[in-house]
Amino acid sequence: MEFFIPRKLKFKAWNTETKLLMRLHHIECVRGELTKKGSVLLQFTGLHDKQHEEIYDMDILLNDSRKYVVCWEQAQNTWSLRLLPEGNETTSFSKDFAMQSIRLCSWFESNAEH
Repeated sequence: MEFFIPRKLKFKAWNTETKLLMRLHHIECVRGELTKKGSVLLQFTGLHDKQHEEIYDMDILLNDSRKYVVCWEQAQNTWSLRLLPEGNETTSFSKDFAMQSIRLCSWFESNAEH
């Protein structure tokens, strides 16, 4: 199949106990579902910001003085952006948008109780 190019699936995890964002050394796979006990798995979107930083699920991006959080929209089966702070307004997430944005942090890091 000449049209099939396998992509790299990458994850990092928000550790719910330590409240730290972590790179993963291993995750468990049971019946095709990936899990990591005590963690929220965050998938790489396949896109990079204008500083060449990888963009993951729930990352906060700064674009034209507005902040957005990257999330998976189940209904549309695609990555999308929610305007912060409310998160009510959504827009599509594209390579062009990513390359014009700066990744600030993960939503979990910005909302962690210290």
